[in-house]
Amino acid sequence: MGDFTQKTIAIDRGQHIVARFFAPAREAKGGVLIVPAMGVAQPFYADLANWLASEGYVAATFDYRGMGLSKNGRLRDLDVNIIDWASHDCAAALAALSNRADEKPLYWIGHSLGGQIVPFVPNRGRVAKFVTIATGSGYWRENAAPLNRRAWFLWYVVAPLAVATFGYFPGKRLRIVGDLPPRVAKQWRRWCLNPQYAVGAEPGDVRALYAAVRTPIASLSFTDDEFMSARNIESLHGFYANAPRTMKRLAPQDVGVGRIGHFGFFRPEFADSLWRKHLLPEFSG
Repeated sequence: MGDFTQKTIAIDRGQHIVARFFAPAREAKGGVLIVPAMGVAQPFYADLANWLASEGYVAATFDYRGMGLSKNGRLRDLDVNIIDWASHDCAAALAALSNRADEKPLYWIGHSLGGQIVPFVPNRGRVAKFVTIATGSGYWRENAAPLNRRAWFLWYVVAPLAVATFGYFPGKRLRIVGDLPPRVAKQWRRWCLNPQYAVGAEPGDVRALYAAVRTPIASLSFTDDEFMSARNIESLHGFYANAPRTMKRLAPQDVGVGRIGHFGFFRPEFADSLWRKHLLPEFSG
């Protein structure tokens, strides 16, 4: 892991998140915010952040409230949901990155959940391009096999019982994502049970929020993703009806490896084959 500056960023009601900033040795070309997947702590993204800094960008990672370095107190007592993560946590991290990047362009790398919640971020207009990595709708019937044959048991049996028993979702104990605040787990369950995902599960005209995003979006997805099927990917990005979209779906053999999956993109072994070839060009348009 390279050098970084760690910062505590105030949110609301006395709460905070913790972010890390990886700065280039020379004047920055722009800033890149890496927005995490559900249950994934920010050290997972450190290799990519450090590499981006070596390429001349201020890169920032952060944890949502209740996750990783942003965990403070008991999860069962944390009153936060996914939209709070987007509207407050992501917004605060983006504002802090903007301050460090001055007037330079900002880019958003959203891993899975990080590409789903863009419409709920109030200052998303500061971003020049969104790059989604392995981002799909999460609707359980359209999940990749064999997950789609097990997901009903997770959402109808395991998740409700676990949250009722522990007061939060004990993902680490169950070896299913990470530990999640109770309202996050319940909201995510509602989204994954709805064919229209957040658009169908949330009150109000959420479809209009997605349609209001007009910033270009580049999607990178992978044929061996164990969670997201091609249909998941297409469904989620279809909600971004007015955003210019480029969709790229890669197979492991395209880059000469046996496996990429839902998480593999962020491994440093892909610095040349994926990061330099497929990610970096998205920051030059």
